[in-house]
Amino acid sequence: MNIALMSHDHKKELMVQFCIAYCGILSKHTICATNTTGRLVAEATGLPVHLFLSHTHGGSQQIGARIAYNEIDMVIFFNDPGSDELEGDLRYITRLCDQYSVPFATNIATAEILIHGLARGDLDWREMVRGNKPLAT
Repeated sequence: MNIALMSHDHKKELMVQFCIAYCGILSKHTICATNTTGRLVAEATGLPVHLFLSHTHGGSQQIGARIAYNEIDMVIFFNDPGSDELEGDLRYITRLCDQYSVPFATNIATAEILIHGLARGDLDWREMVRGNKPLAT
């Protein structure tokens, strides 16, 4: 499965802690992320992370394009509801995930439900939707 990671600045540490906690599950999948989030996760976990541009340089649009081409199977975008910094990016990704039936978490509780479902095989149906497309580089 191809998993995209994104987070507001105030949620990057939470994303790192989440990825450390679930490193064993994540290691069995392909991880991609916007630049800063991805670098932090890779440094903390040792996981290989395909880095897109930072959100200010179009990273959200790069991930959005992968969603539209069914190359992303799950998105975890830790949202800071007190910040409107990425509001447009969040709406954009939310709309695409809804349109293409991509599981999407914006908080730690939902992310944990998705990651446990991933480990159990509950998201294997995405393999058929995606048609075994690898993450395009």
